Amino acid sequence: MQDSKVIVIKIGSNVLTQSNGLPDLERMEHLVSQISKLSSSGKKVVLVSSGAVAFGRQTVSLPEKLNPVTKKQIWASTGQIRLINQYQQFFHFQKLPIAQILVTKEDFRDRKHFLNMKNCIEALLQQGILPIINENDTVTITELMFTDNDELASLAAAMINADTLLLLTNVDGIFTGNPSDPESKLIEKVEASMPEVASYISATKSSFGRGGMLTKYAMAKKSADLGIQVIIANGKRPHVLEAFAEKSLRCTWFEPKKVKQAPKKWLAHGSQYYKGELTINAGAKASLTSAIIRSLLPVGITEINGEFSKGDILLIKDETGEKIGLGRAEYSSKLAQERLGQKNQKALIHYDYLYLFDHD
Repeated sequence: MQDSKVIVIKIGSNVLTQSNGLPDLERMEHLVSQISKLSSSGKKVVLVSSGAVAFGRQTVSLPEKLNPVTKKQIWASTGQIRLINQYQQFFHFQKLPIAQILVTKEDFRDRKHFLNMKNCIEALLQQGILPIINENDTVTITELMFTDNDELASLAAAMINADTLLLLTNVDGIFTGNPSDPESKLIEKVEASMPEVASYISATKSSFGRGGMLTKYAMAKKSADLGIQVIIANGKRPHVLEAFAEKSLRCTWFEPKKVKQAPKKWLAHGSQYYKGELTINAGAKASLTSAIIRSLLPVGITEINGEFSKGDILLIKDETGEKIGLGRAEYSSKLAQERLGQKNQKALIHYDYLYLFDHD
């Protein structure tokens, strides 16, 4: 486990919720106390917290027949107030000021929004204020939702160039079978070169969370590939964050690869945000995946699908349909169509804004 300076801590709904569905205030207070210690030791901490729907469900009873999305919006909007007020009380006692940031996927899709959000969070951290990030459930619909708060935490870690992403759930990490099976062993280390361990993971979802361990694994692997060390640990264990600080934590640790440049970190999470698709020929694919860093020129593009503007994220595929990577458009789809297949034209994707899935 490496040293940490900037940490994104995600607390899952199954950590903050009791078995009866009510919020676990004792656990919440215990975690707040530990986060405050990390902060006072000089580490910059960003918190991504679930639990708003559980807090809302506790106080607002709704008819069974009500639309599930409407239910969630009502519980999230009423519960978010209670969740943040509870955090405010606990952190105030620790003399640590907090700020609330509610986000949607759209905020990450647009580079300008993304940079504004990044600047705001970094300014809060510089002033010794703890940002608490959550999804703005009241305005998001299913298509625009994050997979769950693991995805949001992963995006936040990439955005602020965190060196550590700590995902707190209700198990010690990833096991070689069902965690409740005594024969299952904890996978303590996922090396960068390790073959897929997804086959071990139980696909069952927790009772309150939207995602399961498979989501955590996918997000953890993506973050580790970007150069962020990722830890999946049990948030219900007493003094879990103290054990993390002492590097004695029982957990699954993902070894980080070489740190990627900030624009590539933004692009890496753009698989669901792209506005257009580019098909490239074999020559262009060989050029992009070679050891020499190159931009994508119109001469290597055989097909363009979708309408996009300068700054939008584009998906790059080869002629067999295999996804190669993502990039930021240097100009619009109208101009790109006019220059399609032509030599001596400006690059549609500059190499500084190119992220390749398996070669980068």
